[in-house]
Amino acid sequence: MLHHGPCQRPASSLRRTAAAVALLASCWAAGASAQSLSELYQTARGYDAAFLAAQAQAEATGYKVEQAKAANLPNVGLKGSISRNQFEPANKNFQLGNVDKFHFTNKSLALQARQSLYNKGVTTSIQQSEESLKVAQAELRVAESDLIVRLSQAYFDVLGARDALTTAQTNKKALAEQLASAKRNFEVGNATITDTREAQARFDLATAQEIAAENDLKVKSIALDQLVGLSNVQPLPLAAPAQSPVLSPATADEWVALTADSPNVVKAQVALDIARIESGKAQGEHLPTADLVGTISRTEVDGSASAALASSTGTNASIGVEVNVPVFAGFATTNRIKESASLLTKSERDLDNARRSMALATRQAFFGVQSGQAQVKALEAAEASAKLALEATQLGYRVGVRVNKDVLDAQTALATTQRDLSKARYDVIVGTMKLRQLSGSLKAEDLDNLNKLLTR
Repeated sequence: MLHHGPCQRPASSLRRTAAAVALLASCWAAGASAQSLSELYQTARGYDAAFLAAQAQAEATGYKVEQAKAANLPNVGLKGSISRNQFEPANKNFQLGNVDKFHFTNKSLALQARQSLYNKGVTTSIQQSEESLKVAQAELRVAESDLIVRLSQAYFDVLGARDALTTAQTNKKALAEQLASAKRNFEVGNATITDTREAQARFDLATAQEIAAENDLKVKSIALDQLVGLSNVQPLPLAAPAQSPVLSPATADEWVALTADSPNVVKAQVALDIARIESGKAQGEHLPTADLVGTISRTEVDGSASAALASSTGTNASIGVEVNVPVFAGFATTNRIKESASLLTKSERDLDNARRSMALATRQAFFGVQSGQAQVKALEAAEASAKLALEATQLGYRVGVRVNKDVLDAQTALATTQRDLSKARYDVIVGTMKLRQLSGSLKAEDLDNLNKLLTR
């Protein structure tokens, strides 16, 4: 805390204070500076929990692939033991000298290496893990495109809320002027109290709308800040004149064709591939397995029996092939084959459903964007007409051919049209991004195209 006293501060204290103020000012400016979508996206990639979780899952699945491959690599183990033994023969005639009990220590050390030569289960497990990695990568694509859409939605939600607040404030100001005019006319006897009360009611409603717009802007801003992990993010506004992104391809069928590479369809396709592999794996349980096994061991015996048991001391080495042939497993293998066949059919139906669902959703999104673009054009024309209507009504009111309510209605109609136009523009932009997400063509580079629609 800085304490203000009657005496003059030392120069060093003043310099520290100035530096602190400059630092605070620079921090505030950095937090409040306008940022593009691309800049915020790079920030969000390192902060958004859902995206980071998908990244971690994809990385973890990659390690599972290596774990599965390990079953095809040599397996080497070292085993050792040491034991103290006492042997007392039942046949008393069996003696070594005058000793009728033998005490000895048995030490052993063995090294075994095993290499799989043929194992259908291991091969299919590796294939399944590699396919599972494709699923994780598709999930990462889903998380990436979801982050792009969520960021775009939050970004333009703030811009839309800002426009709505500006419209509400402009509308309130215009209604305040009309209220003042109605009061003056009432005072001089040119209008009734009804005109004043109507204007007051519209002004009060505009005040409530302004308060709601302010709150909505705060909420939308907090949501954007939380998404990117920054504070006081200020989106760049749309450049004037406002433009909509170009819809390319231009037909619904072309967009549907792109869904073949969408992450959801890819996941369903990979799930089908995994089911096919699992079916082969189940059938492979009838097949034998073969391992190459090599062992080298060393055994030592120390104690009173060492001379008698000298033949058990030494080194032994062996190498051979170990084959296991399944004979009967209680019909478990047969039932697993039937189960995998049913799951394979299910995966085929799931793939059909994924393709149809994505095609339908893509068509709906395409026509939604098309309709939105048409609405924007219509609302732009409506805004121009509403402005002309308001000017004409105000002129008619001044010359006495239009009443106060006509002006209030014209002003309200203009404000409503401007609010609807702003929302329609942002809905088209976000709708285009959602369309690309559904078709599987959404990439981070698409944010650069949106940046071209913003001011710099």
